[in-house]
Amino acid sequence: MSEAVRLYQYRGLLNDRTAVPAAELMHRLEISAATLKRDLAKLRDQLHVPIRYDRDQGGYLLDKTSPNAELPGLWFNQDEILALVTIQQLLSQLEPGLLGDKLKPLQERLSELMHKHGLSDKDIAKRIRIVHAGKRRVKAEKFEAVAAATMARKRLKIHHYNRQSGQTVEREVSPQRLVHYRDNWYLDAWCHLRDDLRNFSIDAIAQLEVLDTSAKEASVRSIDEALGAGYGIFGGTPKAWAVLRFTKERARWVERETWHPMQESRTEEDGSYVLSVPYSDDREILGDIMRFGGDVQVLEPAALRSKVQRGFLEGVGRYV
Repeated sequence: MSEAVRLYQYRGLLNDRTAVPAAELMHRLEISAATLKRDLAKLRDQLHVPIRYDRDQGGYLLDKTSPNAELPGLWFNQDEILALVTIQQLLSQLEPGLLGDKLKPLQERLSELMHKHGLSDKDIAKRIRIVHAGKRRVKAEKFEAVAAATMARKRLKIHHYNRQSGQTVEREVSPQRLVHYRDNWYLDAWCHLRDDLRNFSIDAIAQLEVLDTSAKEASVRSIDEALGAGYGIFGGTPKAWAVLRFTKERARWVERETWHPMQESRTEEDGSYVLSVPYSDDREILGDIMRFGGDVQVLEPAALRSKVQRGFLEGVGRYV
């Protein structure tokens, strides 16, 4: 239990009866006598909560006539404030148009707390930088509608553009969860058109409407099995394993990377690095392999090896 949660529990315990013995407080909060002493000192001296010991009743009580009887609504120590502002900066830089306005009240409150503790939020902002690569823009109102339907458990009617086929298809979906992957937002949802779980890129949703119909629920396990077991953003049960050999030079980087939770790897005697990862759809893994150029070789399966070889040859042909 965190200190913040524990300190808030004192109010509930002290409101239950006129006075609460120290032994009961220690038992209910599962703390030692030393911790109880520190907690009471912090509540009194730092948070100005009017707790006093009543000898006649043999316990601690809260003076409800005091204007400070209520614990403050938001307080943190210096390390907690620093952590929260760091997270806020990360979120605002990840999606400034989507989350910035919503986080502004919290940011202002955190700024006040930071200044009180001798910290500067401007210094924090200068020390954090996020570099975006391949990020596709999503309109704020579109993201908010998808997020609202996901949290409210409502169905969506969407017009989704399929980049592979070049077609836009109208669907009714039951949103399950939002996914942020490689700088882009996706929606895991039950597609009522296909009667199956599907993953949709939010930036590819041309039109959408939040419906009053309740969303169909899918278990987290079924979602993970259908959409989380494949490689990257492509779900599905793995159909093959890609076995890749990286050169000794490139191994210095790749051996520290996680391509898939189930990956297997080994380092050869010559210093090369062999990585094996499962996949269900080869589109994303093809791109990841080819970005290493001549520093990677596909050992198996043969079908994937042929696609990579063909891709490199077609690329060379464009420079002839």
